[in-house]
Amino acid sequence: MEASLHAEKGTGIFRYKEDRWPVIIILLLSLLDFVLYFTVENVSILISYYLLMIIPKGVISAWNHHHQHLFTFRNNALNRTLEFFYALHTGVTTHLWRLHHVLGHHLNFLDQEKDESRWKRKNGTKMGAIEYTLNVAFTAYPRGYVVGKKHPKQFKPFITYTAITFFLVALLVWFKPVAGFLLFLLPMITSLIFTAFVTYEHHAGLESENEFEASFNNLNPLFNYFTGNLGYHTAHHHKMGVHWSKLPNLHNTIADKIPDALFRKSIITRVLLRG
Repeated sequence: MEASLHAEKGTGIFRYKEDRWPVIIILLLSLLDFVLYFTVENVSILISYYLLMIIPKGVISAWNHHHQHLFTFRNNALNRTLEFFYALHTGVTTHLWRLHHVLGHHLNFLDQEKDESRWKRKNGTKMGAIEYTLNVAFTAYPRGYVVGKKHPKQFKPFITYTAITFFLVALLVWFKPVAGFLLFLLPMITSLIFTAFVTYEHHAGLESENEFEASFNNLNPLFNYFTGNLGYHTAHHHKMGVHWSKLPNLHNTIADKIPDALFRKSIITRVLLRG
């Protein structure tokens, strides 16, 4: 089965051919950001664009997440470059999710005392969505830093490229303060908060030592089209190294182990996709 899940690898610069169009679209959005940065002075237009892009840039966070699990390109320089543009959209720099999420949350999601994305308060009660969102968003970098101290090989690029990214963003804001703030800095903050908010529904309230009973799943086709099958969340936790395009097949092999109550629509599906 493992061989079949990884059978369709790409042969060019992409490790998997399914990543080509998502990356092209995301880079085109980056190009649009920079075109607006250098050509538009009208504040109303920039504010309107920022508001229009809150959801799309939030959705890009799902693809940054996939990249941190399984790097998109075969070439490290291309991966670091892609991560810079991901950071401008999502507020998550090189290796932050690899530390916080892959080496943190995925190893600890069954233990709410250790989970980097924990949904329980210290007194054992369940956080509300807003409390969880603010807690996870504003502790993302500190918790990533703590995990990084245990993983020096991953920690060094995190520190190096985070510093480079923040320096370049500072230059963009310094050179054109309004455009830099509305096109780059504010979206980075917003997307990080948006990401924390939507992850509340992945595990909140599910306390179990059984991995098949600890994640909610959303099988809505449109949701999974836009998020790279992130709705197949139990499968993703079952084998986090499986490429996003293979998650539906993996899900089919374990679906009988997942309680029916753990299949539901997310707030994004209910509000935006109506399905």
